[in-house]
Amino acid sequence: MLKLLFTGLWVCAVTLGSVYFSMQYASAPVLSDAEAERRASEEYVPGEIITVPVIKDGAVQGYFLAKLSFSAKREGIAKLHAPLRQLVTDELYDLLVGSKFIDVADTGSFDLPDFKLKVKDGLNGKLGGDVITEVLVEQLEYLSKLDVERASSGQAIAYDKPAPIVDRNGNVAADKLPEAAVTASGGAH
Repeated sequence: MLKLLFTGLWVCAVTLGSVYFSMQYASAPVLSDAEAERRASEEYVPGEIITVPVIKDGAVQGYFLAKLSFSAKREGIAKLHAPLRQLVTDELYDLLVGSKFIDVADTGSFDLPDFKLKVKDGLNGKLGGDVITEVLVEQLEYLSKLDVERASSGQAIAYDKPAPIVDRNGNVAADKLPEAAVTASGGAH
């Protein structure tokens, strides 16, 4: 009986010791002063899900479901003449509606880093400066017109889930906001 008690105490002591030492040596990654200053001057802006029609041969063929979030300079956001979310939505429609930027028939030609860069450059051009520092693609999917019709008519026919857009390098648009930005925005996704 005494042996069992000492074994239990030994297990507790080892467990507490390992937790104590792991907490002592665990620390946040060290940021350089320049990186810390850059992060302090930026604000993460969570995006909204928008639906962009895919127009081909004069008719709607399907819809892109897109949710983009951004890292932007605080001073740049303060100087804007309209809310950032509305400006972003307008620019995404200008960029995607009727364009050949994302060809659903040939998704192998899509390049996710190039898409992010074009969105960033387009937004900065529209905003009149380097306001947007990073584009995070949380969702970029395609839903065909037939699937939308089936879902809206209430037909019992199963329809496909939105297809994630995969670029030519095999990357899927699934960026995540930094944890601090999610908590600061009230957990909104």
